[in-house]
Amino acid sequence: MKKPFVIAIDGASSTGKSTLAKGLAKALGFAHVDSGAMYRGVTLYAQQNDLLENKTLNTEVLLSQLDDIHLRFEGDTFWLNGVDVSAEIRSMQVSEAVSLVAAIPEVRAFLVAQQRIMGANQSVVMDGRDIGTVVFPKADLKLFLTADVNIRAQRRFDELSAQNASTSVEEVRNNLAERDHLDSTRADSPLVQAADAVPLDATQFTVESMRDHVLDLVAERLS
Repeated sequence: MKKPFVIAIDGASSTGKSTLAKGLAKALGFAHVDSGAMYRGVTLYAQQNDLLENKTLNTEVLLSQLDDIHLRFEGDTFWLNGVDVSAEIRSMQVSEAVSLVAAIPEVRAFLVAQQRIMGANQSVVMDGRDIGTVVFPKADLKLFLTADVNIRAQRRFDELSAQNASTSVEEVRNNLAERDHLDSTRADSPLVQAADAVPLDATQFTVESMRDHVLDLVAERLS
């Protein structure tokens, strides 16, 4: 492969973006970057340092400390300042606040710069909400995932239940609906389908059939 091949996967929360991205990365031998984990990492940092409480964010102080936030992927493990926070960033507490943090232009610029570096010298599958529109507008393959909100809520509820989190399907559904609205209406890099993205309704596929379908699309691009 003469140059890095970039696959950009966008879509709302719990549509199966990361599952698809991990499957593709493993099958193709590409790196996988979950950009949403990075925004969750910044959100967790803000909560740990008393900069975010009851959806009130001390934006000025957070921005002054961005250079103190070091994020790293190691396989499926996500590190925040040297600590494995893979489980913590998936909590409902972080989920309820991440859209607030992700709407800040300076935070987006901070993380987009890192994401572009990650895809500059290696083939990568990156999933998020603005990968095909902002981070890699010239990605070799762009996908946009959708799924019924009730199915997404059940999927997320099952994930949280496996972590012994105390919540309900209704609470999860309400959180997803709120985040959908915030992510799609924010002024900076809103969640939208890129004009050249391939739409995929995750409810029409199994995990394996969707991965295989996209691998066929990759093969077409590479040929």
